[in-house]
Amino acid sequence: MDTSTGDTGETGGGAAGETVRMTAWVRGRVQGVGFRWYTRANALRIGGLEGFALNLDDGRVQVVAEGTRERCERLLEWLRTGDTPGRVDGVTEMWGTPRGGYGGFAVR
Repeated sequence: MDTSTGDTGETGGGAAGETVRMTAWVRGRVQGVGFRWYTRANALRIGGLEGFALNLDDGRVQVVAEGTRERCERLLEWLRTGDTPGRVDGVTEMWGTPRGGYGGFAVR
């Protein structure tokens, strides 16, 4: 499994309690298997996250989560564990500044 980060350094370091935006692109067999719904359920279980999971035309799923860095890292770790529907071949993420305006965690 690929664990490259693609960290932009925008908010790369920082305290675990700071609010961040994590964008992850998940590769593998992740469409048509309930991946987005399970991602939403896991984000809600972790709590304190807003964002979305979206199927991309190239077969990947994009996950955007905003919340504390610690909670975003928990979601990212879940995406990488293999305890997901389908098959995850790799996850690349980018960290940045939150944009807000989501009002929950959605499946798009």
